[in-house]
Amino acid sequence: MPTHHQFVLTLACRDTKGIVHAVSGLLYQAGCNIIDSQQFGDLEGEHATGFFFMRVHFQAPPQLASAGTLNTLFEHTRQQFGMDVHFHALGRRPRLLLMVSQHGHCLNDLLFRWKSGSLAVDIPAIVSNHRSFEGLAASYGIPFHHLPLTGGTDGKVSAETKRAQEQQVEALIESERIDLVVLARYMQILSEPFCHALAGRAINIHHSFLPSFKGGRPYHQAHARGVKLIGATAHYVTADLDEGPIIEQDVQRVDHTLSAEDFTAVGRDIECMVLARAVRWHVEHRVLINGQKCVVFR
Repeated sequence: MPTHHQFVLTLACRDTKGIVHAVSGLLYQAGCNIIDSQQFGDLEGEHATGFFFMRVHFQAPPQLASAGTLNTLFEHTRQQFGMDVHFHALGRRPRLLLMVSQHGHCLNDLLFRWKSGSLAVDIPAIVSNHRSFEGLAASYGIPFHHLPLTGGTDGKVSAETKRAQEQQVEALIESERIDLVVLARYMQILSEPFCHALAGRAINIHHSFLPSFKGGRPYHQAHARGVKLIGATAHYVTADLDEGPIIEQDVQRVDHTLSAEDFTAVGRDIECMVLARAVRWHVEHRVLINGQKCVVFR
């Protein structure tokens, strides 16, 4: 569908009566055509937040076809309900920065989806602390930024060295006007300042085992313990390691007939699929953070 003059409105506020009527009525009066509308009130259960979430895909008349004009139009309604409202122009492609270390399956998958047109984004840069995928980036015509993390005499990377490297990434994010950072198996723990700078706009992927295994060679650990389910989790990056709001998960059954290498291959396939879904839903403005969890409008 052509995206000319099309927008997605996302909003969050305390749940109360009249929100849907106010939003849809205002869009109707302004001459907008609502294409799709979804809403959710988090009102039930022990961990309910009491917030209301809404996503509206609509087409605006030419005189209103800018996010600034639409924000002005909604100012009274925003104040009336205490809304956090955002307008996203679908004619503008989100800009992604991909970060990777030495496992390239997620990077390769995202690049293929982008090149084939199934992921409607721009990717102006790839960052890595290794040179392993410099050739892959070149084959897609994407600038590759090698930002190494070298340790001291003991081999450990100091906090100061890591922060200096992160500041180079932050400068790149600023200069390239990056909307979303994707940690496509970037195997470094991010500092708290970097996590705060990327709040709500950085997605990570990691394995999900039942039970879970931490440290090196997790698929081999799982194989040694006879795990029957393996999977992957995509979540927003926070200062709490691997504990950010979850966007998407998936699992697949495995059994004793598979080797540790088979486990690894299955796990990598799931990681690719889960990360791709999370990235696509984010860039389509379908994910709204709700405290420590997410609302995902499909």
